[in-house]
Amino acid sequence: MADTLRRILDEYDNMQYATQQGSEMHRKMRAVHMENGVLVGDKSIVDNINKHPELAMFFVPASRVEVPVAAIVHGNFISRRIDRMVVDEDNKTIHVIDYKTDIDKGVFRLKYVAQVQEYVSIVKEIYPKYTVIGYILWLHDWTLEKL
Repeated sequence: MADTLRRILDEYDNMQYATQQGSEMHRKMRAVHMENGVLVGDKSIVDNINKHPELAMFFVPASRVEVPVAAIVHGNFISRRIDRMVVDEDNKTIHVIDYKTDIDKGVFRLKYVAQVQEYVSIVKEIYPKYTVIGYILWLHDWTLEKL
């Protein structure tokens, strides 16, 4: 009985730690922005972004963070918040990105893919004449997954 209780408490502590770490990383990511052509923000995050040139498009001055969106999708009203979104007016393309801090990409990947696909559906409702592309940025290794 004591071992079961200890295991449950350890799992709860691990979940709390992961939630806190994820929230802190999202806070740091929100603060990253471009000033005079240079990325500004947490040094380790800026360094990682600079090491991955494919990420630069998400941090242009026109990028928006924590974008609230809402729409009726499949007959249901849904309201969400997109981690970062870039509207490319010239190419009529919108890029939406969701950050994930999980180390094991496989555990919740299908859930995360569905989440980003839902964001894409909502944004398509709002911007029907634009191409909308969704991405997951895996922050533990800075891998960008285009969906």
